[in-house]
Amino acid sequence: MANQQPGSTGIRTSLLIGLTAGTFGGLVGLGGGVVMIPLMVGLAGLQQRQAHGTSLVALIFTGLVGAATYATKGNVDLVGAALLAVTAIFTARLGARYAHVLPEWKLKRSFGAFLLVIAVILLARPWLPGAASPVGPWTKAVVLLTTGAFSGFLSGMLGVGGGSIMVPAMVLLGGFPQVLAQGSSLLAMVPAGAAGALAHWRLGNVVKGLLPGLIPGILIGTFLGSSLALRLPETALRLVFAAVLVWTGSKYVRAARS
Repeated sequence: MANQQPGSTGIRTSLLIGLTAGTFGGLVGLGGGVVMIPLMVGLAGLQQRQAHGTSLVALIFTGLVGAATYATKGNVDLVGAALLAVTAIFTARLGARYAHVLPEWKLKRSFGAFLLVIAVILLARPWLPGAASPVGPWTKAVVLLTTGAFSGFLSGMLGVGGGSIMVPAMVLLGGFPQVLAQGSSLLAMVPAGAAGALAHWRLGNVVKGLLPGLIPGILIGTFLGSSLALRLPETALRLVFAAVLVWTGSKYVRAARS
């Protein structure tokens, strides 16, 4: 199944999935993987690990475009991104291999638990403190290396970008301004995501036939969602999206043993 060829129906379906995931992700500032994976399982009929591997390939491109956009405005810390990526590159491979050997139902429950955690972070965003007081260079380096290792493993295992973990850690523990943390995490997840995606590819967990529609769909959707977010009430968007994540996550955490 990982080598299926793209037909017109498959491309239309994957384009719809990419547009939907990108739009929702752009609206609330999250990676599209949390939406894309359930849609690939539900609409395209992928196995859970195939959805994770395919999602990770698509998210490399959103990371590239997003990081380039932030970089044009000077909102990327190259050293910080490099420190995040150094450890994330290695742990992303481990996460991908772990996802490959994990039983399908356990992988679904893990993904569901992740969605619930993201919903809590999303709801708590207005009450999170701003950037911590400046920290020393060695403390910052330790924070970035540790955060990269943890988020890289989750990225490879769950098929997500990892920014939802990286950004809060960088802001709360590393003293990064919010926007700089977002841009730096996007850049860091390009090589880390590529490492995890390559591991999934070699394990046969990437459905290549969906990529021709999925990649342009999520890029266009992210642009549309980000543009639309400027015109809609932010609080309402967070509440609606958090409700969707809770509903989807609760279904996944109750996945039947098989």
